[in-house]
Amino acid sequence: MIIKNGIVYDPINGINGERMDLFIEGGRMVEEAKGEVIDASGLIVFPGGVDLHSHVAGSKVNLGRLMRPEDHRLDPVPRTEVTRGGVGYTVPTTYVTGYRYALLGYTTVMEAAMPPLTARHVHEELNDIPMVDKGAYTLMGNNHFVMKYLKEGNREKLRDFVAWLLRATKGYAIKLVNPGGVENWKWGRNVEDLDDQVENYGITPREIIRGLARVNEELGLPHSIHVHCNGLGNPGKFGLVVETVETAVAEGARIHITHIQFNSYGGEDWATLSSAAPEVAKAINRFKGVSCDLGQVIFGEATTMTADGPWQHKLFRLTGNKWYNSDVEVEEGAGIVPYTFRPKSPVNAVQWAIGLEVALLVEDPWKVVLTTDHPNAGPFYHYPKVIEWLMSREARERTLSEVHKAASSRSTLPSLDREYSLYEIAVITRAAPARLLGLRRKGHLGVGADADVAIYEFREDDIEGSFSRAKYVIKDGEIVVKDGKVVKEGWGRTWWVSPEGELPEDARRDFESYYTVSLENYPVEPEYLPRSEVIPCG
Repeated sequence: MIIKNGIVYDPINGINGERMDLFIEGGRMVEEAKGEVIDASGLIVFPGGVDLHSHVAGSKVNLGRLMRPEDHRLDPVPRTEVTRGGVGYTVPTTYVTGYRYALLGYTTVMEAAMPPLTARHVHEELNDIPMVDKGAYTLMGNNHFVMKYLKEGNREKLRDFVAWLLRATKGYAIKLVNPGGVENWKWGRNVEDLDDQVENYGITPREIIRGLARVNEELGLPHSIHVHCNGLGNPGKFGLVVETVETAVAEGARIHITHIQFNSYGGEDWATLSSAAPEVAKAINRFKGVSCDLGQVIFGEATTMTADGPWQHKLFRLTGNKWYNSDVEVEEGAGIVPYTFRPKSPVNAVQWAIGLEVALLVEDPWKVVLTTDHPNAGPFYHYPKVIEWLMSREARERTLSEVHKAASSRSTLPSLDREYSLYEIAVITRAAPARLLGLRRKGHLGVGADADVAIYEFREDDIEGSFSRAKYVIKDGEIVVKDGKVVKEGWGRTWWVSPEGELPEDARRDFESYYTVSLENYPVEPEYLPRSEVIPCG
């Protein structure tokens, strides 16, 4: 295949809007090729999009679907000659999830929270999502064995257990959610800062962050620790983000702070909620090896779902909406609460402003990834709207004029005149997430890269519309979207890592004592990943 005369944006290779031809053969980008020609004259050409943080598979996603029959009526998707039908506005069915990502030009998505005990369920659903490559982050921040070995000060056993757990779950990265706080929630409590005690273990969230950050580097995992900070969603708790970053950096470790909008709140309570984005952005700017994704608020319906059980209970108490609480034995917890972000709500308006502020105040776009923490702050298919807000100050001012005035009076957003370029958009939606994940064949169009390409008809007067429906999407060298329609259903791979390390013998004994499943039935068998690839460590 040949893509001719496209205006190419490929930040990993330093290509900024150059008119050039691209060549594809055998599912990879190559120097020269013959075959079908796509005339991309006047069109912009990006690598396939990479979503570094989304919730698309697993038990909590299915529970979200079950809890919200009303969600099924909002945006039903009819079947076509090529595609299946489906439902779900905030929590779409598996096939609809894949189609919607493909229509946006995305070809890779990572499930952001996989409880080890339900990893098999996660992979079954990932296998059922067409059109994209995928992977999943293994939850560890409240795991019994992690906390046990930290309490004992046994770094070798901790390292071996983490390596074994990633292999057993076929996980891609170490995920921490409210470290220590979810364990305390099993006793009806939480942690308030990084030095609070975790019930029954005599350790602190700071020790959990420090220990797993160190292990991550020792194992040479491709992605940094992926952290949902303590104190999420609480006014005045933005300092915990700064402390969490400093804790990891002190260990010489990389760290990714996820959905940073939800952790960048100033004020003393909800009545005085204000943006602390400048302080948080300063910490991101100051340190190397630190990155974040936005968790940008989209006005309208959302379904909040997170392993942060105590926060979900607080949200239930704040809203009176439906609430589901889940406890995962020995490992984690979770909660689900439907939510509506309202433009005339002072709290929601400030939340909306904060995500954009962070993106505009972090100086290096390679440290930023565009997300909505789907479906927590809104569905992922509103990414084109976020792109428009980032690229156009006029679009931001238009929305500011429509939302509660608190967004203007309690944030710095009105004073920010920075506008992202197309090159920078390619960074935060393609190049940066691929590089942060260590996916060397993703996020660029150089020779040897996977032939994942998104082609758009870009119009400056309709940025959102330009990115809402790709003109062409090519996945592994085949056209899967044309003129904004799925024309071929394809299947991607699942990425996982396989670091060296065996389950410690005492963990085997504890497993038999504490779990309701046998150790032999715990790991995900290879047949659950019929289309997979191991990403090397080191």
